[in-house]
Amino acid sequence: MANSLEDVPSLDIMTELLRRFKCSSKPDKRLILIGPPGSGKGTQSPIIKDEYCLCHLATGDMLRAAVAAKTPLGIKAKETMERGELVSDDLVVGIIDDAMKKPSCQKGFILDGFPRTVAQAQKLDEMLEKQGTKIDKVLDFAIDDSILEERITGRWIHASSGRTYHTKFAPPKAPGIDDVTGEPLMQRKDDTAAVLKSRLEAFHRQTEPVINYYSKKGVVAKLPAEKPPKEVTVEVQKVLSS
Repeated sequence: MANSLEDVPSLDIMTELLRRFKCSSKPDKRLILIGPPGSGKGTQSPIIKDEYCLCHLATGDMLRAAVAAKTPLGIKAKETMERGELVSDDLVVGIIDDAMKKPSCQKGFILDGFPRTVAQAQKLDEMLEKQGTKIDKVLDFAIDDSILEERITGRWIHASSGRTYHTKFAPPKAPGIDDVTGEPLMQRKDDTAAVLKSRLEAFHRQTEPVINYYSKKGVVAKLPAEKPPKEVTVEVQKVLSS
């Protein structure tokens, strides 16, 4: 909370009031986004968040925030990490449980990066059941690995500005050179075919059982993630309005 509402500019208060008024008529939604690196989750997530007034729960960010805020669960997580151990599923679900109580999560949430295993999905479902809620939809950003390879290995970045280019979809005017500064472009270490291959293998091995788990509950919607972003947005809206 801000130190005092008196210190918040009137325009900010009015904007937030209007946002909450608009949100009050939106249906509650609890969503999970599943998709490999480069599938477009990061593009669609903010659009879904704004359209349906949801909060975005990225477990990595939440863990860091809980540790920084020294919450009881954050302290436990810090001790675990300092021992070089993985944070337990119960602890992560507890942090999600805490985060869901915030006013910004009143209409629901988007979970990104969790659950990664069936055991985590079961723990999440148990926690939601205690609150009398459940996952409404799992958006599966389905895309062929070969398309991902083309998307990701073609990415080039201008380090100091963050400008991104793509050899096929958004090439610079001169190969390997930033349009604005004329400085050389670079590739992220992760944006190579070899790294992508191992990340995709891990992704499929871990998450396919999670997709199967939620498919049995009838909540999985398969999205054609190879389509251009605007078309994927339309597909998402169709799924979430049904």
